[in-house]
Amino acid sequence: MAKTSKDEAKKKVIEVLNKARAMELQAITQYMNQHYGLDDMDYGELAASMKLIAIDEMRHAETFAERIKELDGEPTVEPAAKAVKGQEIDKIFPFDADLEDYTIDEYNRFAEICRENGDNLTQKIFKTIIEEEQSHFNYFDNVNNHIKELGSSYLGRIAGTPSSTGLAPQGFFIREQGQSD
Repeated sequence: MAKTSKDEAKKKVIEVLNKARAMELQAITQYMNQHYGLDDMDYGELAASMKLIAIDEMRHAETFAERIKELDGEPTVEPAAKAVKGQEIDKIFPFDADLEDYTIDEYNRFAEICRENGDNLTQKIFKTIIEEEQSHFNYFDNVNNHIKELGSSYLGRIAGTPSSTGLAPQGFFIREQGQSD
């Protein structure tokens, strides 16, 4: 492969990594905003899970940034979009499920671009993160279904639960998998 072709391939991989990083920065802002809102609404259990999911997204954003730097690129610091603020509880979880579903589709596409450009390591990073995004999607979709089907009885059970996650650097995905630091 000629030098210019390698440089072009690397540029394409850096481009999708930066798009993914921007998506993660958006998710961090969105989920932390929702964490604060859910905590203010006294839905501590939901707020705590939202915070842990935001921590997962922070880890993803950092993983993408580290790979971009390894490829001699410059990681973006701009989110893909601004956070939607002030959402009602029945709007949060379908919104987030849609966001995760879109992310999974994009990351599958990005992984294919990496494969096409001969970067199997970055492809593997995307595949690993897709698994975590699927876990987030499943959680958001599940909560959304509970709210739609059970309504106030489900929300009443959660109201008043603690939101404290303590120092939880492991994030939602790792907690759900039963792994610890």
